[in-house]
Amino acid sequence: MTENILEVRDLRAGYGSDPDILQGVNLNVARGTSCCIIGPNGAGKSTVLKAIAGTLKTRGGQVMFDGAPLSGVRPDQRLARGLCFVTQDRPLFGSMTVRENLKMAGYTLKSRAEVARRIDDAFEVFPILAEKQSQRARNLSGGQQQVLALARAWVLRPSLLMVDEPSLGLAPKVRAEVFGVLRQFKDAGMSVLLVEQNVREGLAFADWAYVLDLGRNEFDGSSETVLENPAMRELYLGKSAHKETTT
Repeated sequence: MTENILEVRDLRAGYGSDPDILQGVNLNVARGTSCCIIGPNGAGKSTVLKAIAGTLKTRGGQVMFDGAPLSGVRPDQRLARGLCFVTQDRPLFGSMTVRENLKMAGYTLKSRAEVARRIDDAFEVFPILAEKQSQRARNLSGGQQQVLALARAWVLRPSLLMVDEPSLGLAPKVRAEVFGVLRQFKDAGMSVLLVEQNVREGLAFADWAYVLDLGRNEFDGSSETVLENPAMRELYLGKSAHKETTT
């Protein structure tokens, strides 16, 4: 068993015929830890997650998951291996109920009894969903939809959960609740890699942080070290001194 659940080396990727967005990104996620990717608009943060998940074809470099290369592995196969990606658009079946959404999440599991057990466990871990289990997903609030998207991942018990902008568009109180949900994954021993536009909250959650700019690594370190780095304040936080968020 390797120390890192994820290793990314010299990753290059882009969209269509456009030039590379990612120009040689490197990062590691150690087992059972949490990492946060931050940086300004256009840094390539979300592109990194898409390339790792396989929803965006890479143009160079290597992604190693659980000690094995992911080259040629389809997104659904990566999911089956334990790599789960929750996109920022909260992938839900809006016309289905909360319970039905959780049931759909377990389609890769062979045992119906195990799916039912995991759904019951999700309702215990996320009681707000138990209260709303008969409601259609599209009728939930934005925060509740985000919790449901994460609860679908909980049913799968991934080795690595990747989440793109989990607090996007949410009020401060709701953001705190969502990060509380993410800590449930971490406390259960799962690794978490997230892209987060709220720098302070993202770093408060993560053990390690990577700062990207223009598709390249700027620097990385423990969350405390990154937040205190003068270059971080000047290049990112300092650009909008009146805000505590950046993208």
